[in-house]
Amino acid sequence: MNVDIRRPAAPAMVPAVTLGLAAACWAAAVRLMHGMDMGVATRPGAFGFFTATWMTMMAAMMLPGAAPAVARHVRLVGRVRGALPLAGGYLAVWVLAGVVAYALDRPHGSSAAGAMVIAAGAYELTPVKRYFRRRCHDVAGSGLRFGLYCTGSSIGLMAMLVALGVMSVVWMSLVAALASVQKLLPGKTAVDVPLALAIVGLGLVIVFAPSLVPGLTPTAM
Repeated sequence: MNVDIRRPAAPAMVPAVTLGLAAACWAAAVRLMHGMDMGVATRPGAFGFFTATWMTMMAAMMLPGAAPAVARHVRLVGRVRGALPLAGGYLAVWVLAGVVAYALDRPHGSSAAGAMVIAAGAYELTPVKRYFRRRCHDVAGSGLRFGLYCTGSSIGLMAMLVALGVMSVVWMSLVAALASVQKLLPGKTAVDVPLALAIVGLGLVIVFAPSLVPGLTPTAM
């Protein structure tokens, strides 16, 4: 039976359910990742385990920032169940990004991790990043399109997470917070440039003084 979104409770229910699902996925992700964090030496493990964990992580990290877009889509299509294809397509793109990350991930040390963080910070300053962020903020026509734009916006941050420790709850929380804020708020040079420079600075510290970064396990690779 279709739910009439003109009913007062329906519009508020969609973001509430989305955030509730994200909270449940946070709890599941923390449990799955328990004991797996070895800093830059973290290995993704078996493909099945990594995929299940990554899917849970992406739902936990990315659904909060997507909740307003899901609500807008529901109002547009006129049915609460319209949230499912949008959220499903959105998360499917992130799962595909995880498959790519799994295929490309190689053993690396703090120098490689720092270089990736520097590259992530530099990406934040590019026109490509700004384009994808605007589209992620404004567009929610289909789940796949929404997912592609938002992945393009946050890909640098996610690469940073993979480089620093894909099973780290601390880095996961930081990246999730940054990605959600960027989804919800339009870009501002006064905020975005210092943030990008801070990320680059973090990368330099990781390369030259990794012992100063809590939770980072340097290796000799």
